[in-house]
Amino acid sequence: MTAAAPGSAPPVAATAPPGLPREVYVLSVVGGCVMLGLGLVLPVLPVYAATFGAGPAQIGVLVALFALLRLAASPFCGRLAARFGERRVLVAGLLLCAVSSALTAFAGTYGQLLVFRGLGGVGSVLFSVSALATLLAVAPADQRGRASAVFEAGFLLGGICGPALGGLFALITLSAPFIAYAVLLLAATVLTLAVLRTGPRAGTQPGRAVVRLPVLLRDRRYLVACTAALAQGWVLFGLRSALVPTVVVGWGHDVTWVGWAFTISAVVQALLIMPAGRVVDRAGRRPAMIAGTGLAATAITALVFVDTYAWLVVGLCGYAAGSALLNAAPAALIGDVVAGRAGSGVAVFSMCTDIGAVVGPVVVGLVAEQAGVAAAFGSGAALLVVAFAAAWTLTTVRPMTTVPPTRRS
Repeated sequence: MTAAAPGSAPPVAATAPPGLPREVYVLSVVGGCVMLGLGLVLPVLPVYAATFGAGPAQIGVLVALFALLRLAASPFCGRLAARFGERRVLVAGLLLCAVSSALTAFAGTYGQLLVFRGLGGVGSVLFSVSALATLLAVAPADQRGRASAVFEAGFLLGGICGPALGGLFALITLSAPFIAYAVLLLAATVLTLAVLRTGPRAGTQPGRAVVRLPVLLRDRRYLVACTAALAQGWVLFGLRSALVPTVVVGWGHDVTWVGWAFTISAVVQALLIMPAGRVVDRAGRRPAMIAGTGLAATAITALVFVDTYAWLVVGLCGYAAGSALLNAAPAALIGDVVAGRAGSGVAVFSMCTDIGAVVGPVVVGLVAEQAGVAAAFGSGAALLVVAFAAAWTLTTVRPMTTVPPTRRS
């Protein structure tokens, strides 16, 4: 099959394409179950840890450990997928997360809690990397934007519903959300085994051609996608999750106002994610990347000057609009580069988000303490501006009116 030039988007059909492969919807449902479960346990985890005598610093270590072990395990995901196939690695990740959550519910000490949550971090990255690799393998080039959008929609819906349900389960007992999470993961495992097929089209069979990292790093599309992923991780976890709650409470509001701000922006993103996927496929990767990074950078820059809750919510919604495009376009670029081959391509892309998630909160906190909140918001805006500039270096292939026939080389 002929390949697009580096930095270019693949040809996009102007005619109505066939429906998305079944595997895309299966992966979306599985991802929704995972995110719903995470939403159940995350609000409860600090309170649960406190029952073991953990102070603020120990709770911080517990939360950070999950992301750190995700990052540490990421480099091995590509090798495992190449040897055993993504479907097996995906199932192993789900089962490891289920065991981790169940054991967490019955932990007897803070030390056990650390070990069990750490196992969950390893399982989480095994699932997320293999699921994204499978998605990009099964989705045709002219449908990767929409496929990525459907996949992310499952995560968004699970993330919106999870925290509220977690609070209800916690009324029973603090360990109940962890049991519920384990059950959800087992259900997702059964669905994966029953419906997610294997074979060449699914891209889940072992022994496929492996793409090496040095080759990927010479491809402009790959570098642009990874830059956007790093900026997204930094902003989502460093600014949005770590800094915004402090700012809102500092204005004299209680934490429920934080929840409403996050919920409203999440709903905006959920409403826009499917149209964003269509933009990625029809207009091309480059316009979508430019629009997504531009909107996100503008919104975060505006937060530097915001001093009221209402304008903060408007800024977060603006960022959510840009983030909808950035949930679909970078993943589609990675799919164009990797094209169903095994290796570390998807794992390194995932690592870029995790690096932003691990380093971002620490650096943002230090900048906020030393230079103020405005400078902390500026750090995220600067990264998004870098991603915006990188997106302009991509080139665009004019959309084709018909899908060209494949040609054997």
